[in-house]
Amino acid sequence: MPLLRMPVHEFVDRCRQDTLAAELAERHRKARLGRLEEAEIRSWRNSLPALADVLDEAGLRNVEVLIEYQLALSSLRADVVLAGWHPSTTEPSYVIVELKQWTHARALPDTEDLCLPGVGNNNRAFLHPVAQVRRYCQYLQDFTTTLDAEPDAVAGLAYLHNADTTNVADLLALEPDHHGRLFTHDTRDQLITHLQSRLSPAHGTGAADALLDSPLAPSRPLLRATAEEILHADRFVLLDEQQVAVSLVRRAVKKAREADGKEVLIVTGGPGSGKSVIALHLMRHLAHDRHTVVHATGSKSFTRTLHHAVGTHEPRVRKLFSYFMHFADARKNGLDALICDEAHRIRAHSVRHRGVRQIDELLDAARVPVFLLDDHQVVRPGEMGSREAIDHAAAARGLRPRHIDLDGQFRNGGSRAYEQWVLRLLQLTDEPATQWADERTFHVQVVDSPQQMEDILRAREDQYLTARITAGFCWPWSDPRRGRLVDDITIGSWSKPWNLRGDSGLEGVPPSWLWATDPDGFGQVGCIYTAQGFEYDWNGVIFGDDFIWRQDRWLPNPRANRDPALSRTDPATFLRLVRNTYKVLLTRGMAGTLLYSTDPETQARLRLLVPAPTTAESGAHAPDSPPTP
Repeated sequence: MPLLRMPVHEFVDRCRQDTLAAELAERHRKARLGRLEEAEIRSWRNSLPALADVLDEAGLRNVEVLIEYQLALSSLRADVVLAGWHPSTTEPSYVIVELKQWTHARALPDTEDLCLPGVGNNNRAFLHPVAQVRRYCQYLQDFTTTLDAEPDAVAGLAYLHNADTTNVADLLALEPDHHGRLFTHDTRDQLITHLQSRLSPAHGTGAADALLDSPLAPSRPLLRATAEEILHADRFVLLDEQQVAVSLVRRAVKKAREADGKEVLIVTGGPGSGKSVIALHLMRHLAHDRHTVVHATGSKSFTRTLHHAVGTHEPRVRKLFSYFMHFADARKNGLDALICDEAHRIRAHSVRHRGVRQIDELLDAARVPVFLLDDHQVVRPGEMGSREAIDHAAAARGLRPRHIDLDGQFRNGGSRAYEQWVLRLLQLTDEPATQWADERTFHVQVVDSPQQMEDILRAREDQYLTARITAGFCWPWSDPRRGRLVDDITIGSWSKPWNLRGDSGLEGVPPSWLWATDPDGFGQVGCIYTAQGFEYDWNGVIFGDDFIWRQDRWLPNPRANRDPALSRTDPATFLRLVRNTYKVLLTRGMAGTLLYSTDPETQARLRLLVPAPTTAESGAHAPDSPPTP
């Protein structure tokens, strides 16, 4: 959805009255999209009028302008999408426009799609504007069902309205195509001609309605496409900082190999920001480039699921997926690259060598170690994978890591508002908690009981969606008895077993590492150890008595927790880890989250922050529940 929508003639008027930037800023605030930087407001004020003048001169006054258009199931936004009708075919036609204020830019050496804007010694790399808008086009077509049969309906362009061709000559080396062309101030006439070739002067209202009303295809669950992602062409489209991360790593590996050097890269981002997709792209690209590369995590469930997925097509690929602990005796710089996914799971100490840190083993194992992490997902004692800790370890070797921050959000229906709401709810930010308001692509509900949660989620499963229930580790976890799981989790008259521990097969029960992805996983409750790193369409979270709300803050209650790993932690550490645990559990869903607390005061707090749904929404319906492919 766009922040603002209007026909070109209204767009032109508001730009000339200088009211558009202020209105966009107000819409941004009301949509709770996070902090708005002054630079973005300045770009609206400077760039949008330049586009308005072009559209006005092109005679396209009735074309619809969709400003700050949010890409489906993502928090990323295209600057402008123009919606109208093709002058030759009279079919719907859309043009994605990326606007840049740059006056100068040059290509980053040894890369195909990165550039350095500005003059002087500026060394912050950006994705080439044409590469950026191409990905937006592909992404829009991948996730907008009405465009499935219209491969030529979407075109893209980048307009550097302050630049002359001579000052961005390097950027013109990227060959133009249907999804990406570059225009500058001195090629403005060509831009007008190009827009007239894609859009007729007719009213674009119907075309815009068709785009905005189109059902949204869901974000493809990572693990269902792992084998194809590794072995075949792009299944996931990388956007903005995701592609910057991949290109910078590929460049670092190439240069380190040529110069016998070493570089450390740290990629940070919240749940759903694309860290694991980046990891898989890197595996495929680096292997294609004939670089030696291994993927490693500290999660048995995550790695075993990757083994399972890639092994269905090519068992040899399993060898590329390993664990952090397997590099204790690795040859120094023996690999070109080591991709450390879920790097917040790095242990403080080596599992094999006393007095050695695991981070040092990983840093030593490759010329280019890459760490992908989320500082808020450290949930166990002994884990130390944070950006600060990796920085210090690298500095001890005389290395200065390159940092890449991912600002996209692809889980939780692409809802940055939900991500921020969770951080505020759990007091992981200084900003106060706010009342949740459902969005088109994401639904939150506080249920009256675990039974109601199960009934709603079972209805989702019956609709061929994926749904799981998770809980805080507040109940015992028994071994199976007489070939059946034990219903350890009992809340009133409702009871359910935890997921199976380990690989021991029980009929109709998946092993722990397949709980989140196997259809039979719905019958058991998962915990942090089986949920972390995974996603499903609908997410049920049961708060146990180990994390309770009292008056104005969350309090730890270690006596209610049954996790042996937390039994000897001090209260401050326990609170930090259990808070992060619930943060992880709350951010597994792609379409919606259901909440319930066993503590009455905490349940009342949740109800205060999540208004009760209408009768029509409760249980049977939620906004735009996406189907699972």
